[in-house]
Amino acid sequence: MTKKIYFEDPYQTEFESEVKSKFRRHGQYLVVLEKSCFYPESGGQPSDKGQLSGIQVMDVFEENQEIIHVLDEELTSQKVKGKIDWKTRFDHMQQHAGQHILSQCFHRCVRGKTVSFHLGERISTVDIEIKKISEKDLYRVEHMANEMVFENREIKTYFLPEDKITGVPLRKPPQKSGLIRIVEVSGFDHSACGGTHPRFTGEVGLIKIIGKERIRKKLRFTFVAGQRALNDYSRKDKVLAETAVMLSSHEMEVPDSVGKLFSELKAQKKENRKMSKTLNQYEAQQIVQDEGGPVIKKIFQKKSKEQIRYLALQIIKKPGFFVIFGLVQKDLCHIVLARSDDIDFDVKSLIPEISSVMEVKGGGRPSLVELVGKEIQKLESALNKAQESVPFK
Repeated sequence: MTKKIYFEDPYQTEFESEVKSKFRRHGQYLVVLEKSCFYPESGGQPSDKGQLSGIQVMDVFEENQEIIHVLDEELTSQKVKGKIDWKTRFDHMQQHAGQHILSQCFHRCVRGKTVSFHLGERISTVDIEIKKISEKDLYRVEHMANEMVFENREIKTYFLPEDKITGVPLRKPPQKSGLIRIVEVSGFDHSACGGTHPRFTGEVGLIKIIGKERIRKKLRFTFVAGQRALNDYSRKDKVLAETAVMLSSHEMEVPDSVGKLFSELKAQKKENRKMSKTLNQYEAQQIVQDEGGPVIKKIFQKKSKEQIRYLALQIIKKPGFFVIFGLVQKDLCHIVLARSDDIDFDVKSLIPEISSVMEVKGGGRPSLVELVGKEIQKLESALNKAQESVPFK
């Protein structure tokens, strides 16, 4: 059984140890030490980073109460000097303790039970067994969590035998049996946990909830604490400042400025749509004059599929017209087939004819069909085939 130094002192970053065993598995170099500062991945918390005698530690996991170190090259010595990356360790301590505090706040404010926790590289998530939460209650949770930070309460860790656990007000029952490790936020929270934590809540730093989403019958909250919270604030502050400059407004006026901008944009889009319809009506008239009739075939390059559909509908408003339009758009081609109401012909009957030339998808009704395909080089041949199949010229 490897002696776990991180339980005794999570602030210790360097150590020396004898090698108990070393072996290879699946092409990896694995080492077991008599003692180690390296925390193995467990309970939603990633493993520590660092080195053993200058060799990079790629991963750390626990197996049969032994701490297994995965190295990026073979270790030849029987005694090692280990050093963990303190920046990563302290970050994990901040996030994990932040989760304990948040989970207790969710429990107290909305009776929300924590069902899982994940500590990622940039953000962390905690899943709470509640269906919904109001903005007011979410504020209460976050506010209470940061009050615990500002009060700088002591965080204690200790082991208790399983039969003594009933005397501890745990937030949730332990998942392990035997000797249970307790993490206690003084006067606030008791959790069965094997993770690394700071000695005082003040070291956790600011706790900020930055998102939420529904995951089946629970809510998943994304949060950051400590240095991550500062980094998040700095990024968002920079974005806000740059946006304020672009809008020529004060930072606190950005929401109003953006709202005004969107209102103006919405009005402009409405006006543009109106003008576009008028232009399309004139263009439809011009196409009829240029192409004659009754069958009008044309391929477009610089329009949208909505625009050629609208043009076709404008033309067939008048009796006696049949439209065969094609559109080349990036790596796709679109086909619109339409006929006036006075023409007794099922446009859908042309789909097999076009399909004999190129592969297409789509459909429609007897008076209008819309198709799409990828074989752009065959578009003109497909339209010609459709034109040949129309029972009138």
